[in-house]
Amino acid sequence: MGEHIVSRKIYFAIFTALVVLTVVTWSVAKIDLGRMNAVVALTIAVIKGTLVVLYFMHVRYSSRLTWVFVGAGFFWLAIMVALTLGDYMTRGWLTIAQ
Repeated sequence: MGEHIVSRKIYFAIFTALVVLTVVTWSVAKIDLGRMNAVVALTIAVIKGTLVVLYFMHVRYSSRLTWVFVGAGFFWLAIMVALTLGDYMTRGWLTIAQ
């Protein structure tokens, strides 16, 4: 099986990007953006997670079958988040009769 060897330069660049994004996350947390705080923090978290999956888990250089399984994992995660949020958002709909 032909393995793609990633250079150290790329690893250090990705690590530096992750550290910078962590500092940006911390900096943004100190600023009051109102409702946008969660959106900005989640956006940065998705970018960092994508970098980790693509480079440190070697998905970027993997076969299409690996991409299918990674996509299936994220699809399953989306289903779980949707079901959890669906439960949480509808808890106030029922009233308890006394």
